[in-house]
Amino acid sequence: MVTATHEASHRLFQEHPEALAPVFEALGLPPPVKTDFHELSPDTTEIRPMERRADTVLMFEPDMGEHFVLAVEAQTKKDPDKANSWAYYVAYLRAKYDLPVLLVAVCRDRSTAAWAMGPFECTVGPWTTQVTRPFVLGPQTVPEVTDETVVVQQPALAALSAIVHSQSRRADAILETVARGLASFDPDITKYWFEVVEVGLESTPTRKYWRKLMQDVVTHFPGHGTLFEEKYLEGKAEGEARGKAEGEARGILRVLEVRGLPLSDDVRQRITACTDLDRLNEWLERSGTVEHAEDLFTEEGPAA
Repeated sequence: MVTATHEASHRLFQEHPEALAPVFEALGLPPPVKTDFHELSPDTTEIRPMERRADTVLMFEPDMGEHFVLAVEAQTKKDPDKANSWAYYVAYLRAKYDLPVLLVAVCRDRSTAAWAMGPFECTVGPWTTQVTRPFVLGPQTVPEVTDETVVVQQPALAALSAIVHSQSRRADAILETVARGLASFDPDITKYWFEVVEVGLESTPTRKYWRKLMQDVVTHFPGHGTLFEEKYLEGKAEGEARGKAEGEARGILRVLEVRGLPLSDDVRQRITACTDLDRLNEWLERSGTVEHAEDLFTEEGPAA
Protein backbone atom coordinates (compact mmCIF):
# COMPACT_ATOMS: atom_id res chain seq x y z
CA MET A 1 0.00 0.00 0.00
CA VAL A 2 1.40 3.39 -1.00
CA THR A 3 1.28 5.80 1.94
CA ALA A 4 2.01 9.49 2.32
CA THR A 5 5.44 8.58 3.67
CA HIS A 6 6.17 6.56 0.53
CA GLU A 7 5.17 9.50 -1.66
CA ALA A 8 7.25 11.95 0.36
CA SER A 9 10.24 9.62 0.16
CA HIS A 10 9.80 9.24 -3.59
CA ARG A 11 9.57 13.01 -4.11
CA LEU A 12 12.52 13.71 -1.81
CA PHE A 13 14.99 11.31 -3.43
CA GLN A 14 13.72 11.79 -6.98
CA GLU A 15 14.13 15.57 -6.85
CA HIS A 16 16.89 15.81 -4.23
CA PRO A 17 19.17 12.76 -4.31
CA GLU A 18 21.69 14.79 -2.31
CA ALA A 19 19.65 13.58 0.71
CA LEU A 20 21.55 10.32 0.22
CA ALA A 21 24.67 11.99 1.68
CA PRO A 22 24.83 9.64 4.74
CA VAL A 23 24.84 6.64 2.40
CA PHE A 24 27.69 7.98 0.28
CA GLU A 25 29.69 8.99 3.34
CA ALA A 26 29.35 5.49 4.79
CA LEU A 27 30.48 3.97 1.49
CA GLY A 28 33.50 6.25 1.32
CA LEU A 29 32.21 8.04 -1.78
CA PRO A 30 32.23 11.80 -2.52
CA PRO A 31 29.03 13.68 -1.57
CA PRO A 32 26.24 13.01 -4.11
CA VAL A 33 25.57 15.66 -6.76
CA LYS A 34 22.13 15.87 -8.33
CA THR A 35 23.49 16.00 -11.88
CA ASP A 36 25.01 12.53 -11.41
CA PHE A 37 21.57 10.95 -11.08
CA HIS A 38 18.66 10.27 -13.36
CA GLU A 39 15.41 8.52 -12.55
CA LEU A 40 14.57 5.06 -13.84
CA SER A 41 11.18 3.38 -13.98
CA PRO A 42 10.24 2.00 -10.55
CA ASP A 43 8.19 -0.76 -12.22
CA THR A 44 9.96 -4.10 -11.78
CA THR A 45 7.20 -6.24 -13.31
CA GLU A 46 8.08 -8.27 -16.39
CA ILE A 47 4.91 -9.96 -17.68
CA ARG A 48 2.70 -8.28 -15.07
CA PRO A 49 1.13 -11.27 -13.29
CA MET A 50 1.25 -8.96 -10.25
CA GLU A 51 2.49 -5.45 -9.68
CA ARG A 52 5.97 -5.03 -8.27
CA ARG A 53 7.06 -1.44 -7.80
CA ALA A 54 9.88 0.07 -5.80
CA ASP A 55 9.34 3.57 -4.39
CA THR A 56 12.21 5.21 -6.28
CA VAL A 57 14.85 3.87 -8.66
CA LEU A 58 17.82 6.07 -9.61
CA MET A 59 20.84 5.58 -11.83
CA PHE A 60 24.05 7.01 -10.39
CA GLU A 61 26.38 7.92 -13.25
CA PRO A 62 29.25 10.20 -12.19
CA ASP A 63 31.82 11.38 -14.74
CA MET A 64 34.42 9.38 -12.84
CA GLY A 65 33.90 6.41 -10.58
CA GLU A 66 31.59 3.43 -10.34
CA HIS A 67 28.10 3.53 -11.82
CA PHE A 68 25.31 1.76 -9.98
CA VAL A 69 21.55 1.63 -9.48
CA LEU A 70 19.85 2.81 -6.29
CA ALA A 71 16.45 1.49 -5.24
CA VAL A 72 14.94 3.50 -2.37
CA GLU A 73 12.10 2.12 -0.24
CA ALA A 74 10.21 3.81 2.62
CA GLN A 75 9.43 1.29 5.35
CA THR A 76 7.22 2.32 8.26
CA LYS A 77 6.94 -1.09 9.96
CA LYS A 78 8.34 -4.60 9.93
CA ASP A 79 7.00 -6.65 7.03
CA PRO A 80 8.23 -10.24 6.49
CA ASP A 81 7.04 -10.16 2.88
CA LYS A 82 9.48 -7.36 2.11
CA ALA A 83 12.40 -9.78 2.33
CA ASN A 84 11.10 -11.48 -0.82
CA SER A 85 10.17 -8.22 -2.56
CA TRP A 86 13.55 -6.61 -1.88
CA ALA A 87 15.44 -9.67 -3.09
CA TYR A 88 13.40 -9.55 -6.29
CA TYR A 89 14.02 -5.82 -6.81
CA VAL A 90 17.77 -6.25 -6.48
CA ALA A 91 17.96 -9.31 -8.75
CA TYR A 92 15.70 -7.76 -11.38
CA LEU A 93 17.51 -4.42 -11.52
CA ARG A 94 20.90 -6.14 -11.54
CA ALA A 95 19.88 -8.26 -14.52
CA LYS A 96 18.15 -5.43 -16.39
CA TYR A 97 20.88 -2.80 -16.14
CA ASP A 98 23.91 -5.06 -15.68
CA LEU A 99 25.12 -2.83 -12.85
CA PRO A 100 25.56 -3.23 -9.10
CA VAL A 101 22.43 -2.38 -7.11
CA LEU A 102 22.24 -0.56 -3.78
CA LEU A 103 18.95 -0.97 -1.91
CA VAL A 104 18.22 1.84 0.57
CA ALA A 105 15.43 1.54 3.16
CA VAL A 106 14.14 4.69 4.91
CA CYS A 107 12.75 4.03 8.40
CA ARG A 108 11.36 6.33 11.09
CA ASP A 109 11.77 4.13 14.18
CA ARG A 110 14.72 2.20 15.56
CA SER A 111 13.12 -1.24 15.73
CA THR A 112 12.00 -1.14 12.10
CA ALA A 113 15.40 0.22 11.07
CA ALA A 114 17.22 -2.56 12.92
CA TRP A 115 15.01 -5.18 11.28
CA ALA A 116 15.40 -3.66 7.81
CA MET A 117 19.18 -4.02 7.96
CA GLY A 118 18.75 -7.76 7.51
CA PRO A 119 20.50 -9.75 6.27
CA PHE A 120 17.65 -11.55 4.50
CA GLU A 121 18.90 -14.89 3.25
CA CYS A 122 17.64 -17.38 0.69
CA THR A 123 18.98 -20.74 1.85
CA VAL A 124 18.56 -24.41 1.14
CA GLY A 125 19.91 -26.50 3.97
CA PRO A 126 23.39 -25.20 4.77
CA TRP A 127 23.71 -23.42 1.42
CA THR A 128 22.98 -19.70 1.02
CA THR A 129 21.99 -18.79 -2.53
CA GLN A 130 21.29 -15.10 -2.08
CA VAL A 131 21.65 -12.48 0.65
CA THR A 132 19.87 -9.09 0.67
CA ARG A 133 21.31 -6.39 2.93
CA PRO A 134 19.65 -2.97 2.56
CA PHE A 135 21.46 0.19 3.60
CA VAL A 136 19.09 1.75 6.14
CA LEU A 137 18.54 5.49 6.48
CA GLY A 138 17.04 5.75 9.93
CA PRO A 139 17.65 7.08 13.45
CA GLN A 140 20.91 5.13 13.68
CA THR A 141 22.45 6.45 10.45
CA VAL A 142 20.94 9.89 9.72
CA PRO A 143 22.38 12.73 11.84
CA GLU A 144 20.11 14.75 14.10
CA VAL A 145 20.10 18.19 12.52
CA THR A 146 20.17 20.78 15.32
CA ASP A 147 22.23 23.44 13.53
CA GLU A 148 20.41 25.93 11.30
CA THR A 149 23.53 26.30 9.16
CA VAL A 150 23.19 22.66 8.12
CA VAL A 151 19.54 23.25 7.19
CA VAL A 152 20.48 26.16 4.95
CA GLN A 153 23.32 24.25 3.30
CA GLN A 154 21.59 20.86 3.04
CA PRO A 155 17.79 21.27 3.16
CA ALA A 156 17.19 17.78 1.74
CA LEU A 157 19.24 16.17 4.51
CA ALA A 158 17.49 18.38 7.09
CA ALA A 159 14.07 17.29 5.82
CA LEU A 160 15.14 13.65 5.96
CA SER A 161 16.45 14.15 9.50
CA ALA A 162 13.14 15.65 10.63
CA ILE A 163 11.26 12.67 9.20
CA VAL A 164 13.43 9.77 10.41
CA HIS A 165 13.89 11.25 13.91
CA SER A 166 10.18 12.01 14.32
CA GLN A 167 9.89 9.45 17.14
CA SER A 168 13.05 10.39 19.01
CA ARG A 169 13.22 12.30 22.28
CA ARG A 170 14.77 15.28 20.49
CA ALA A 171 12.14 15.37 17.74
CA ASP A 172 10.71 18.77 18.75
CA ALA A 173 14.16 20.37 18.92
CA ILE A 174 15.02 19.00 15.48
CA LEU A 175 11.75 20.25 14.00
CA GLU A 176 12.28 23.72 15.49
CA THR A 177 15.79 23.93 14.04
CA VAL A 178 14.67 22.69 10.63
CA ALA A 179 11.71 25.08 10.56
CA ARG A 180 13.88 28.10 11.43
CA GLY A 181 16.45 27.14 8.82
CA LEU A 182 13.88 26.56 6.08
CA ALA A 183 12.25 29.91 6.84
CA SER A 184 15.41 31.63 5.57
CA PHE A 185 14.73 30.56 1.97
CA ASP A 186 12.53 32.29 -0.58
CA PRO A 187 8.85 31.74 0.27
CA ASP A 188 8.18 29.20 -2.48
CA ILE A 189 11.17 27.07 -1.45
CA THR A 190 10.18 27.28 2.21
CA LYS A 191 6.63 26.23 1.41
CA TYR A 192 7.83 23.27 -0.61
CA TRP A 193 10.12 21.92 2.11
CA PHE A 194 7.56 22.50 4.85
CA GLU A 195 5.14 20.24 3.03
CA VAL A 196 7.75 17.59 2.22
CA VAL A 197 8.34 17.23 5.95
CA GLU A 198 4.65 17.32 6.88
CA VAL A 199 3.71 14.62 4.40
CA GLY A 200 6.69 12.52 5.47
CA LEU A 201 5.62 12.72 9.12
CA GLU A 202 2.24 11.27 8.13
CA SER A 203 0.44 9.92 11.25
CA THR A 204 3.22 10.53 13.78
CA PRO A 205 2.49 12.62 16.90
CA THR A 206 5.14 15.12 15.80
CA ARG A 207 3.11 16.05 12.72
CA LYS A 208 0.79 18.12 14.91
CA TYR A 209 3.73 20.08 16.30
CA TRP A 210 5.20 20.58 12.83
CA ARG A 211 1.89 22.03 11.68
CA LYS A 212 2.19 24.66 14.41
CA LEU A 213 5.52 25.69 12.91
CA MET A 214 4.21 25.99 9.37
CA GLN A 215 3.46 29.39 7.86
CA ASP A 216 2.40 30.50 4.38
CA VAL A 217 2.40 27.04 2.83
CA VAL A 218 1.06 25.88 -0.52
CA THR A 219 0.10 22.36 -1.46
CA HIS A 220 2.50 20.23 -3.52
CA PHE A 221 0.94 16.98 -2.26
CA PRO A 222 -2.84 17.19 -2.92
CA GLY A 223 -4.97 14.66 -1.10
CA HIS A 224 -2.81 14.27 2.01
CA GLY A 225 -4.59 16.72 4.34
CA THR A 226 -1.77 19.20 4.89
CA LEU A 227 -2.56 22.34 6.88
CA PHE A 228 -3.01 24.57 3.87
CA GLU A 229 -5.10 22.02 2.01
CA GLU A 230 -7.46 21.64 4.96
CA LYS A 231 -8.02 25.40 5.13
CA TYR A 232 -8.44 25.60 1.38
CA LEU A 233 -11.07 22.85 1.33
CA GLU A 234 -12.70 24.32 4.42
CA GLY A 235 -13.27 27.58 2.60
CA LYS A 236 -14.44 25.90 -0.58
CA ALA A 237 -16.84 23.61 1.30
CA GLU A 238 -18.36 26.58 3.07
CA GLY A 239 -19.11 28.28 -0.22
CA GLU A 240 -20.60 25.16 -1.81
CA ALA A 241 -22.72 24.35 1.24
CA ARG A 242 -24.29 27.78 1.35
CA GLY A 243 -24.78 27.89 -2.36
CA LYS A 244 -24.63 31.67 -2.25
CA ALA A 245 -22.18 34.31 -3.30
CA GLU A 246 -21.62 35.32 0.29
CA GLY A 247 -20.38 31.86 1.19
CA GLU A 248 -18.04 31.75 -1.83
CA ALA A 249 -16.64 35.17 -0.97
CA ARG A 250 -16.00 34.20 2.63
CA GLY A 251 -14.27 31.05 1.46
CA ILE A 252 -11.94 33.06 -0.79
CA LEU A 253 -11.08 35.51 1.97
CA ARG A 254 -10.43 32.68 4.43
CA VAL A 255 -7.94 30.98 2.10
CA LEU A 256 -6.11 34.24 1.41
CA GLU A 257 -5.96 35.08 5.11
CA VAL A 258 -4.70 31.61 6.10
CA ARG A 259 -1.97 31.96 3.48
CA GLY A 260 -0.99 35.30 5.00
CA LEU A 261 -1.53 37.33 1.83
CA PRO A 262 -2.17 41.06 2.48
CA LEU A 263 -5.75 42.08 1.63
CA SER A 264 -6.45 45.65 0.67
CA ASP A 265 -9.87 47.23 1.15
CA ASP A 266 -10.30 47.26 -2.64
CA VAL A 267 -9.66 43.53 -2.89
CA ARG A 268 -12.09 42.76 -0.06
CA GLN A 269 -14.73 44.99 -1.60
CA ARG A 270 -14.36 43.44 -5.04
CA ILE A 271 -14.67 39.90 -3.67
CA THR A 272 -17.61 40.54 -1.34
CA ALA A 273 -19.49 42.66 -3.91
CA CYS A 274 -19.32 40.04 -6.67
CA THR A 275 -22.55 38.09 -7.27
CA ASP A 276 -21.34 35.94 -10.18
CA LEU A 277 -21.05 32.43 -8.68
CA ASP A 278 -18.97 31.11 -11.58
CA ARG A 279 -16.49 33.92 -11.21
CA LEU A 280 -16.38 33.50 -7.43
CA ASN A 281 -15.74 29.79 -7.85
CA GLU A 282 -12.86 30.57 -10.22
CA TRP A 283 -11.41 32.98 -7.68
CA LEU A 284 -11.74 30.34 -4.94
CA GLU A 285 -9.82 27.82 -7.06
CA ARG A 286 -7.09 30.37 -7.81
CA SER A 287 -6.85 31.64 -4.24
CA GLY A 288 -4.73 28.64 -3.35
CA THR A 289 -1.96 29.42 -5.86
CA VAL A 290 -1.76 33.18 -6.46
CA GLU A 291 1.25 35.02 -5.05
CA HIS A 292 -0.69 38.24 -4.35
CA ALA A 293 -4.38 38.70 -3.64
CA GLU A 294 -4.64 41.12 -6.58
CA ASP A 295 -3.53 38.31 -8.91
CA LEU A 296 -7.02 36.81 -8.59
CA PHE A 297 -8.24 39.35 -11.12
CA THR A 298 -5.41 39.34 -13.67
CA GLU A 299 -6.80 36.81 -16.15
CA GLU A 300 -10.34 37.94 -16.67
CA GLY A 301 -12.44 40.53 -18.41
CA PRO A 302 -14.39 43.46 -16.96
CA ALA A 303 -14.90 43.52 -13.19
CA ALA A 304 -18.06 42.00 -11.73
